[in-house]
Amino acid sequence: MTYDADLRRNVPKKLTARPPPGMYYNKRMDSFRLTIPIDVRYSDLDPQWHVNNAKFLSYLEQARVAYIRGLGLWDGKDFFTIGLIVADVHIAYLAPINLGQRVRVGIRVAHIGNKSLRFEYRIEDEDSGAACATAESVMVAYDYNANTSMRVPDDWRAKISAFEGLG
Repeated sequence: MTYDADLRRNVPKKLTARPPPGMYYNKRMDSFRLTIPIDVRYSDLDPQWHVNNAKFLSYLEQARVAYIRGLGLWDGKDFFTIGLIVADVHIAYLAPINLGQRVRVGIRVAHIGNKSLRFEYRIEDEDSGAACATAESVMVAYDYNANTSMRVPDDWRAKISAFEGLG
């Protein structure tokens, strides 16, 4: 499915087989339930005329915000209620991205822990399907008002599990 402002109406009722856990360098985009297109901007480029490595992280963030907003986990109105903070990020850069290239980011939650979510991502060329990068991030459930980690809320766990087909 592609990103839609009202993603919740597109959530499938039944899922197919899940890919195996772990780093997934050779996974195809069809193993991701949500993808978003990325507009490569001139300001994303570095002096070598390809997307700067730091911008890949911004692309992951765009996908993550689309995911949590689309599933109704955050309304996007109050930063203090976003409920997640970055704990760890790993990116494998597989191919450069150039100005004008059509790319998309696939995102999924692969694991829900007591206080954290493990997201997996794939950035790929929309036309060829070639991977430009794969990534993983651990996001800790966080209460910004209390300035402390918290358990993953039960409603988040239910919504993510239903969307991703996690048991």
